[in-house]
Amino acid sequence: MITLEHVSKVFTSRGQTVRAVDDVSFEVGAGALHVLIGPSGSGKTTTMRMMNRLETISAGRIIVDGQDVQTLDVVELRRRIGYVIQQGGLFPHFTVADNVAVVPRLLGWTRRRRRERAEELLALVGLPPGQFADRYPRQLSGGQQQRVGVARALAADPPIILMDEPFGAVDPITRKQLQRELRRIQAEVKKTIVFVTHDIGEAFLLGDRIVLMAEGRVVQNGTPADLLRRPADPFVTAFIGEDRGLRALGFTRLAELATPPPPDASPERLSLPGSLSVLDA
Repeated sequence: MITLEHVSKVFTSRGQTVRAVDDVSFEVGAGALHVLIGPSGSGKTTTMRMMNRLETISAGRIIVDGQDVQTLDVVELRRRIGYVIQQGGLFPHFTVADNVAVVPRLLGWTRRRRRERAEELLALVGLPPGQFADRYPRQLSGGQQQRVGVARALAADPPIILMDEPFGAVDPITRKQLQRELRRIQAEVKKTIVFVTHDIGEAFLLGDRIVLMAEGRVVQNGTPADLLRRPADPFVTAFIGEDRGLRALGFTRLAELATPPPPDASPERLSLPGSLSVLDA
């Protein structure tokens, strides 16, 4: 669905050349949720912003659905890619329903169709339309605004969603709720999602794969279990933190630890399914 081939981004500031992204290559499969993570200045947000051409590409190629994004009309490209940012980015003078329907309106949908789509998506993100559709952003909590932002990104049914630290500005309890909501929504809609965060716990909770970046380069690209069990270098180990072993238990299945049962074992002895993680068990 999304392929980055030797992508670089160079900025010039005060006569100095800064290589913000340096020869980055990876693929994001259709229907997968890829997390880009790294310390401040690692290039993760710039990498994501090049996917919908909010930043220009200095070198390399980004391919979306078989097409080089640099050859596509930028407005058409962005209408095909949903985008969620911190604090929702809602229009304060639009109602919630009108905020959700911004892109359908640009696409020429009828008023009735826009309203129906907005109500459908508000229900999907856990905001009953009868209570929320006609409110204004100032009447919502931070978590509710983020839910509206997610609904807006889904409004025109784009195959790809980009999410730039969408839960970074809410309190920890609301953040956990939004993370669980995103997992539920993704299970239903199966979009291709690129999610930027600096929170390693969030990355492990949400990501099918994690791309860990530092100084503009990819340090490791793998599943959460890969990073936990086989960190590529000391930087990965340090970034994950001291509780790496405990986190790894959440990705260790009982089937991996169990010795094969004897041929005459009774079903009662096999009481826990091997698909459970050690922590779940």
